Amino acid sequence: MRMIPFPMLAVALAWLCQSATALSAEGAVAEPTKPAAATAPPPAAKQSDNEYLIGPGDSLQVFVWRNPELSTTVPVRPDGRISTPLAEDVVAVGKTPTQLARDIEKVLADYIRSPQVNVIVSNPVSTFSQVKIIGQVTTPQAVPYREGMTVLDAVLAVGGLAEFAAGNRAKIIRNENGKPKEIKIKLDDLVNKGDVRQNLALRPGDVLVVPESIF
Repeated sequence: MRMIPFPMLAVALAWLCQSATALSAEGAVAEPTKPAAATAPPPAAKQSDNEYLIGPGDSLQVFVWRNPELSTTVPVRPDGRISTPLAEDVVAVGKTPTQLARDIEKVLADYIRSPQVNVIVSNPVSTFSQVKIIGQVTTPQAVPYREGMTVLDAVLAVGGLAEFAAGNRAKIIRNENGKPKEIKIKLDDLVNKGDVRQNLALRPGDVLVVPESIF
């Protein structure tokens, strides 16, 4: 039997190892690349429940940056529109000041380059800016809404509950998407027992109804 010299045997073994490695690499199935996780789009901006809505009778200050001749103070007409220099009969009712400012900018863009408009409600008097308290309270009336206003604030503003008020059968009537919504509230527990869970936040246009006790 013929013996293979040791150097030649070493070379052969090295060649066999290289061939096996190459075959293994060729036969391996590459793991598919996982697609990057899709980034969810940011949620659409939602109008805050407490944003002020412009109503008839409100006085608005319209400021046009770098164009003082176009800045003015105007009332919201009974038809819900306003007229400013170069922007006539713009619908204002039911919009926030920011929304109205953007609408005026679109009109002014036909006359000036990159208009920047700010709208401020200088005298809110419309029903959109009020909270009405009716029924068995000391002085039923509409009170101006302010940011952060609560049920207790409204009750105190009208002098508290009347003698024959059924406070625990009170309710808030709120307009949501054009439909009235009733929210029950226990005013007796709030006023006489300090149950702060009943001290709900109010919104512009809310009506707080306090019925009379049934004997």
